[in-house]
Amino acid sequence: MGFIAARRVAKEVESEFQAFQTVASQVVDVIATAGVVLDQFNNVVRASPGAVQFGLVQNRRLIHAALVKLVDRARISSGAVKEDVVLETGLRRDQVWVDARAARFGENYVMLIVEDRTESKKLEDTRRDFVANVSHELKTPIGAIGLLAEAIVGAADDPQMVQKFAGSMQKESQRLANLVQELIQLSKVQGAKLGENTVSIDLAAAITDAVERNHLLAEQRNIKVVSAAEPGVKIRGDYEMLTTAIRNLIENAIVYSNPGSQVGVGLREVEGIAEIAITDSGIGIPESEQERIFERFYRVDPSRSRETGGTGLGLSIVKHTALNHGGEVRLFSKVGIGSTFTFRVPIENQES
Repeated sequence: MGFIAARRVAKEVESEFQAFQTVASQVVDVIATAGVVLDQFNNVVRASPGAVQFGLVQNRRLIHAALVKLVDRARISSGAVKEDVVLETGLRRDQVWVDARAARFGENYVMLIVEDRTESKKLEDTRRDFVANVSHELKTPIGAIGLLAEAIVGAADDPQMVQKFAGSMQKESQRLANLVQELIQLSKVQGAKLGENTVSIDLAAAITDAVERNHLLAEQRNIKVVSAAEPGVKIRGDYEMLTTAIRNLIENAIVYSNPGSQVGVGLREVEGIAEIAITDSGIGIPESEQERIFERFYRVDPSRSRETGGTGLGLSIVKHTALNHGGEVRLFSKVGIGSTFTFRVPIENQES
């Protein structure tokens, strides 16, 4: 081949490559997820902003071996190849779950599309765990009620044993009723959208209501509940949802306190934030447990929960209620000293 012919071929190849780059750029730029185009040497020709942000590319190379293997499989495949891949990203090597698809693009190029499925994976895991937990929690009292019913039938000629088994059955049925009620409440607060369906709530009144709802429990456990609420602090929200959350915090403080001790409930306004603090001098929560106590069905002291009929859902309801009202829940606790839960929500805008 002569020099002129060689120059002409080179120009044609360069022109073809530039045309391809233009097409590749246009395709990748409109991809909402992470998209990468690689040449025959696995050099990155084009990467979408999502691919860069996701940390797929460094120095024009794919940095995840699993994705490189997928690209190599696509080169010898007649169609697109797909695989669910677990990647490690960032300095902390956090795991992310992705849906990766690769297909040949032209003669020597491969297009790789990566969609982040981490959130959907976590939601699915949460849903599966939730169903498993609910099944387990329901099975326990239902099974106990069945056994107690059989025991009552077998002890029909012994009134004292019938009375004993009937009392146990009543306790288990109450535990079942509490669980169902709190599952309904949790379902409501998780799916709640307050929007315009809110009212102005006087927090002092809500606290008084929540304390009153725990009056019988406090008497039974010989716990004194002392309330000191700063008047005039108002928020916008759902009154029943909010009162239930405060009641749950007070109930927890009573249950995990020693008989004869005191639970304090306070309210104050700090820089536009209403803070409701519930303090006890009970058993306290180990530091290793504090991050998990707002999880569904998690119990710091399972034996005490069984004794009191606790479901492990109360604090999860509190957390979601705070989030629904644009707030948060803070915890300070020391083992053997006690705990303080602070429910924090923005106060009502008085200008409107």
